[in-house]
Amino acid sequence: MIKESTVEVLSNISLGLFRKNFFGLYHGSISAKIDHNSFIINTKDAIFDKIDSRSLTEIYINKRDYRWNNASLEAEVHASIYNLVHEAKYIACGMPPYTTAYTFDHDYIEPLDYFGKTTYGKIPIYDPKDFDSWYDRNIFEIVKYYKETMNHVIVIRGIGIYVYDRDINELIKKVAILENSCRLLSIKNNFE
Repeated sequence: MIKESTVEVLSNISLGLFRKNFFGLYHGSISAKIDHNSFIINTKDAIFDKIDSRSLTEIYINKRDYRWNNASLEAEVHASIYNLVHEAKYIACGMPPYTTAYTFDHDYIEPLDYFGKTTYGKIPIYDPKDFDSWYDRNIFEIVKYYKETMNHVIVIRGIGIYVYDRDINELIKKVAILENSCRLLSIKNNFE
């Protein structure tokens, strides 16, 4: 049984991120770690502007059961992050439009605005190379990136971002600042 307070937090966050185009109707994932063995994640048919207890499922990190069949396609990535990055309490995966668009022509993001510069400095853009095999490799490559860089955000060319944090408000702030910085860079390019 999923706690109503957790459902409410994930529902409110999902709606906010959906309104900012971080999530598409059926694209993306959000999760919260419950304890060292399990986490809650959206189902594969979740609509992010209407998350409720029916669109969330609790699954075990290291044990597969029938609930995995209904979980988001990103569940394995979330499980690996929770298993290997111990400070992760919340994870979100999405395709924010300005950040994702920026990845097509750049190898890193270097925000020029105050909040972006002071929060991130310079963010490398991870190149997945072959999209056809990405879902076979993404679990290992994302966790490896997190372990090697100690960054809380991975920006993946043409795919979007994965972000984790111990605090849900910090996670949202990271997403908002990154997307706003990329939006400002895009607008700046229109003036050149």
